[in-house]
Amino acid sequence: MRLLYVFALILAVRIASVFVVQTYYVPDEYWQSLEVAHKLTFGYGYLTWEWVKGIRSYVYPLIIAGIYKLLALLQLDSAQLLVVLPRLLQATLTAYSDYRFYVWTGKRKWALFLILVPWFWFYTGSRTLSNTLEASLTTIALSYFPWIGEGSAYLWPAAICCFLRPTAAVIWVPLVIYHLRKTRQPPLELILKHFVLIGAFVAGVGIAIDTYWHGQLIVTPWEFLKYNILHNIGSFYGSHPWYWYFTVGLPTVLGINTLPFIYGIMETVRKGDRHPVSKQLLISILVTLVVLSTVEHKEFRFVTSLLPLCLYVCAESLSRWSYRASRTQLWAAALIILLGNVVPAWYLSTVHQKGPIELMPKLQEIAKDYRDEREQRANILFLMPCHSTPYYSHIHENVTMRFLTCNPNLEQRENFKDEADRFFEAPMHWLRSHIPVHPITAQPSHVVLFDSLEKKITDFLINYKLLYSIEHAEHVQSRTGKSILVYQRLNKGEENAFNRQEDAELPAEPQSSENLFN
Repeated sequence: MRLLYVFALILAVRIASVFVVQTYYVPDEYWQSLEVAHKLTFGYGYLTWEWVKGIRSYVYPLIIAGIYKLLALLQLDSAQLLVVLPRLLQATLTAYSDYRFYVWTGKRKWALFLILVPWFWFYTGSRTLSNTLEASLTTIALSYFPWIGEGSAYLWPAAICCFLRPTAAVIWVPLVIYHLRKTRQPPLELILKHFVLIGAFVAGVGIAIDTYWHGQLIVTPWEFLKYNILHNIGSFYGSHPWYWYFTVGLPTVLGINTLPFIYGIMETVRKGDRHPVSKQLLISILVTLVVLSTVEHKEFRFVTSLLPLCLYVCAESLSRWSYRASRTQLWAAALIILLGNVVPAWYLSTVHQKGPIELMPKLQEIAKDYRDEREQRANILFLMPCHSTPYYSHIHENVTMRFLTCNPNLEQRENFKDEADRFFEAPMHWLRSHIPVHPITAQPSHVVLFDSLEKKITDFLINYKLLYSIEHAEHVQSRTGKSILVYQRLNKGEENAFNRQEDAELPAEPQSSENLFN
């Protein structure tokens, strides 16, 4: 019964995160899951170049598409449910993986505390990211790993994880070698009867699913490795020095938990024989960081799956330290860890980059209700860095929308610049080249942009009025800003004085309901 209470507590925290975390993190949360599922279910949407080239598996989006299809059959497919239900599903899986972490670590209090409080896991644990799914599957697999005795149940979640994200295999190579070394079974028999059979079955099902939906025989893990490793496409989206994961990446993801993790490393190195599990986990962590460091493109989320390994090391070291610590020391340590995680979790989940999430319900309302003087529906142009917002999955209306693309240089052309780069180099030139001047109704009905761009395209916005100004972030960057602005095209006969009041405050809501949707 106590385990049921523990799971209920974990589930409550993860469900709460669905509604607390209302900020934008990375595009893949939407464009590699929800947008794909929406396209599969409702027949309209947008697939990025990764899906055109076949480097992504349809397995995860298909699960979400199943939810969408059920909602459609029940005629409950509102935009709100399309957004919330996939996150609730991911939060539930995350909660189960957290519960398995608690069981795996010997049901220690420190383990429960450490899996609940990490800011990064709270921030990403309910997001529909493949990295979140990978981390959850990794934790579940580790909890079934035969640290004591025999068993191969861990191979199922590990194999699924590796098929969906091939880089996950790096974590499992040292662990598989460890398993083969400690098993009492003949290694060849274990390999043939378990490793090969389970791996072949998971790969076969995955290849069949992807072949059907991609429309041709395809092995998505190979395509993923070919483009990201052999062709180094990821560097198009930024690069970092080789040591970044050691000095910035992993320490940032761990946050304040870096301190007990370092303490755990020191304890394990000094007394490795007493900490065989932590010792093996540290080997996997080191190997993974070294391999990932050879790839130019690096992101915090790429080490999400290392979080349960690091937290195990933390939990074991803190549990042993607790035996000789005073009550005051215990409470002080717990309070420091708690506050060190709560502050960044609150800020990043509720304040930083909240604009896109607050924007989408307003665009959804526009897409649903707006009609111009010709009774034409909304035509929305996003003049922002590509994938700055969710898309059809949050609007769920088959209206015309366009954004600035940023496809990589797949054809290896010289002096290549993507569409977003060309736009930001000369915004007005791009607009004159791509947006018709006459008739006025041929222009987009709505334009979405960051406030940092507004003054650069005032000539274009002369035919528009400001509809919304939505807070986004505290600092202006080269292509983003403090606020997201939504402009609506003036209807025939409306005064075009809206953009001439230079000293007027930007309205947070429409100035009046008159002529808003006509």
